[in-house]
Amino acid sequence: MKKDQNGIKMKIRTINDFIKTNQDPEILFWVGCAGAFDERYKKVTKAFVKILNKLKIDFAILGDEETCTGDPAKRAGNEYLFQVQALNNISTLNKYNIKKIVTMCPHCFNTIKNEYPELGGNYHILHHSEFLEELINEGKLISEKNNEKISYHDSCYLGRGNQIYEAPRNIIKSITNNLIEMKRSKENGLCCGAGGSQIFKESEEGKAEINIERINDVQAVEPKTVALACPFCMTMISDGIKEKNLDLKIKVKDITEIIADNLKD
Repeated sequence: MKKDQNGIKMKIRTINDFIKTNQDPEILFWVGCAGAFDERYKKVTKAFVKILNKLKIDFAILGDEETCTGDPAKRAGNEYLFQVQALNNISTLNKYNIKKIVTMCPHCFNTIKNEYPELGGNYHILHHSEFLEELINEGKLISEKNNEKISYHDSCYLGRGNQIYEAPRNIIKSITNNLIEMKRSKENGLCCGAGGSQIFKESEEGKAEINIERINDVQAVEPKTVALACPFCMTMISDGIKEKNLDLKIKVKDITEIIADNLKD
């Protein structure tokens, strides 16, 4: 049992905790680098754990045994480092006979789902938008509904990369009757500017920053909240909102936070 900065108790167990008591978790929660280390995205991790705890879902994390999936290395062109990181993770997951994984990061999701199999890692993995949608459809996750104006930004690795467009939108629709689409959305969505390992390098010469271009799309529909489902997008969109001095007018939240903030008792 752990407590967050507000003193709220969170039940979090490692896979070893389950093994010691001869139990199996319902899911393995793959936290991801951002979910573990990025100060902003740690809040999303806590919101997700809040939901899991409320629904009494037995989940495990790898804890110190979880390392980077290797996605940034692969996108930057370092195939050797990617395979070293991937094989290390696959060895750990196979050691524990892990089958079902849920992750909040589309980059982790895409890598484990589409690139680990050829290295011997075959798992049933869900992005947290798919998992939360399942819980809503099963009647397990019920939220208070309002009329807040929300727009959703598509993550490239979730959308065009894996054709997951409706799950995050259905989650938002369970919260509000006022989901409004930006001009560039779904298959035609605009990248936040972080993909392909771009988030880790200086911007190349050009006429505009991609995230600022995206904020222009946000401004055009005037939402109260921009909803996201990716830590990379969270950083880029939040930075763009702040750069244009819109942070007092427009909130940036992960779909998990929107659900957690509106949970029915």
